[in-house]
Amino acid sequence: MQKPRWKTVGGTLLRVTAVWAVATLTMLALAGILPDFSLKSDGGDSATRIAITAAIGAGAFGVLSALVWPLLVRALLLMPALVLGLLVFVLNGSMLLIAISLIPDGRGAVEPETAVVVAAVMSAASSATSTFLAVRDDGAYRRRLARLAGRRRRRLGEDGGIEEPPGTVFLQLDGVGHAVLREALRERDNRPPVMPTVARLIRTTHKVTPWRTDWSSQTGASQLGILHGSNEDVPAFRWYEKKSGEVMVSNRPTSAAVLQRRAAARAGHDGLLTVDGASRGNLFTGGADQLALVLSVAARRGPHNRSRSGYFAYFADPANATRTAVSFLAEVVREICQSTRAKLRRETPRVKRGGLYPFIRAFATVVERDVVVTAVMGDILSGRTAIYADLVAYDEVAHHSGPRSRDARQVLARLDRSIALIAKVADRAPRDYRIVLLSDHGQSPGETFAGAYGLTLEGLVRVGCGLPVPRRAGRTPSGAEAREAGRAALHRPEKPEVDGDGRCAGVGGVGDRADAAGVAGGAAAMSDPIVLASGNLGLVSFPDVPGRMSREQIDARHPALLRTLADHPGVGFLLVRSEAHGAVVLGAEGAEHRLDTGEVFGASPLTVFGPGAEAAVRRTAHFRNTPDIMVNSAYDPARGTVHAFEEQIGSHGGLGGEQGHPFLLWPAELTPPVAAGEELVGAERVHRVLRRWLEEADGPQVPEEETAATGETYASEAAEALTGAGPAAEAPAAQGPTEVEVPADTGLPRASGTARTVPDPRWDGAPAAPFTVVSPGLPNKTR
Repeated sequence: MQKPRWKTVGGTLLRVTAVWAVATLTMLALAGILPDFSLKSDGGDSATRIAITAAIGAGAFGVLSALVWPLLVRALLLMPALVLGLLVFVLNGSMLLIAISLIPDGRGAVEPETAVVVAAVMSAASSATSTFLAVRDDGAYRRRLARLAGRRRRRLGEDGGIEEPPGTVFLQLDGVGHAVLREALRERDNRPPVMPTVARLIRTTHKVTPWRTDWSSQTGASQLGILHGSNEDVPAFRWYEKKSGEVMVSNRPTSAAVLQRRAAARAGHDGLLTVDGASRGNLFTGGADQLALVLSVAARRGPHNRSRSGYFAYFADPANATRTAVSFLAEVVREICQSTRAKLRRETPRVKRGGLYPFIRAFATVVERDVVVTAVMGDILSGRTAIYADLVAYDEVAHHSGPRSRDARQVLARLDRSIALIAKVADRAPRDYRIVLLSDHGQSPGETFAGAYGLTLEGLVRVGCGLPVPRRAGRTPSGAEAREAGRAALHRPEKPEVDGDGRCAGVGGVGDRADAAGVAGGAAAMSDPIVLASGNLGLVSFPDVPGRMSREQIDARHPALLRTLADHPGVGFLLVRSEAHGAVVLGAEGAEHRLDTGEVFGASPLTVFGPGAEAAVRRTAHFRNTPDIMVNSAYDPARGTVHAFEEQIGSHGGLGGEQGHPFLLWPAELTPPVAAGEELVGAERVHRVLRRWLEEADGPQVPEEETAATGETYASEAAEALTGAGPAAEAPAAQGPTEVEVPADTGLPRASGTARTVPDPRWDGAPAAPFTVVSPGLPNKTR
């Protein structure tokens, strides 16, 4: 029976009164503690009068926070998000000053700097009280969920009598390898596991399995394949495209936008989240309408950039800003202490962790985590059908501290608490939810290439080319996703990979003294190679030679280069193209593996990298964007170590060790990802598994890849995106990404009343026998 309206109103008034009382008591306590904050007149007042003054001040501050604060946040929509996070305190303090000024008879005085502190404490106390009362009031909580469910049904045009199928939350734990996850789930020395929530899921309702990445074991390639169904022509985290003369970087907003358009053109659909989906903290949208902290749209400017609006939805609550700011500063201090401890203990391997890194780490582990988790909880309470979120905290810390370091384990424990919070909200959502955990890659430990051998990869390439080597190589930038997300949050312009002097920012001064006109595609020749890095994967390109250089051309131009690289103890193998034999892998002591013909001379350099290495390298060898030379570092199978060509002691991007073995954890009621005894290989196949799981619950149906049905116009646009011609590839970076006009209805089958094939639920480990069902109508994605 519905609760009488007067009881609902009474409950609301009771909560407001309780919050007001807590704010009043907090103000009284602060007035007694802080010397620059007073709630009485110059002549003094009685305790009763002071209490009334505090109540008036707290009430005025509460009204201003409820009415004025959201308007201020909305007015500041175009301001950099991190700047807003700091400005929150100034604005909050200003409202307290206004509230104090509204107290009759001039009672109450506070210094501006003290007002900031008082406002922050009062906001936090009021928010905590409101949240506690709302959670304790089950009736109010259920009524709120009912309202949200009603809004959702009205938004989707559904009959309220139809029971909704389960929704799905995909949580990506960036960089957490399968082996690291298993270790975090084990009890040690009678101590609980590092990730007790995930351990409980596996014991009760979920199953876990490893999967194998493509050769490019990094977020750009993996997440593009998972969300959009195609990671073709993505050879690494960053690479040089000769046709456009540009360096593509997976975590650069304009590059991510181009990669997303290319993937959509190849796959023939917008992505996994096309229908009623939300994308949070990712590099790509997945076709979702609801976005927050998504890099592929971060370059857009204006109030309609829904990706940045995720920050403002979070900071609209002053208490959120206060809590996150305090945690941010605590994380900065924690990183400084941990890096200092590593220095004092002379831990090895070790990389420099000074400069801006403590703030970048705090952004990834606190700000981005809080905003993403809050957005996911909002999506769940709103009843969205498919939610995909990336939590990058572990990946950022493991790069600099090591995949199994104490620092990284602490981050895993905090991520586990975030998962527990999301699971708790899902239990009380207006519809059932299935939680799927996965990672996009793992990380392999090891000393950097430069640290082990005293020479950067760029220096080694220059030695092989007979070019002068700089006496002092610059620091290598990290390829971690959080760095570019932080720049986007600050509205900082993208850092060019090739600067005005022609220097390439890939590997510590890589491509030093290169001809800028040649890089820009001008007529001037450029003799110096461009060397880029993606973890322990290196890429070498000669920009003055159109098209991909052959092995024969490289030998004619630089006779010592290939042997210098292949025989180096820090190099595992090279990939080149031979005019006579096609794709060829070169190793030390003249070893050679001709991938297209299967011929092997000497011991194959790929054997040490395990099963699947040959297929992964062969696939990449025929990408249009594969560079002239690809270099994979050496791998020690006994220790599981590699040598990153970047400044990272935990790396990923190439072959070797745990970096290529992430995990997939799913509810047991779903069909297994692959048949018994079969290995799940490649991000594109993971995409198909996630699609199948959505379909099993009659959830969003990603259109089939039938690009022929889209018509002549779409085929032309797809060809432009695939070839790199046209607006998709040639848009100036300063103007942001140019949209490729892919119509909302491409002619591909959507969801309404369509027949589709799903696996037989009687799956017994053998390949599923498909059967056909007709799904209930689901709305098309609105644009």
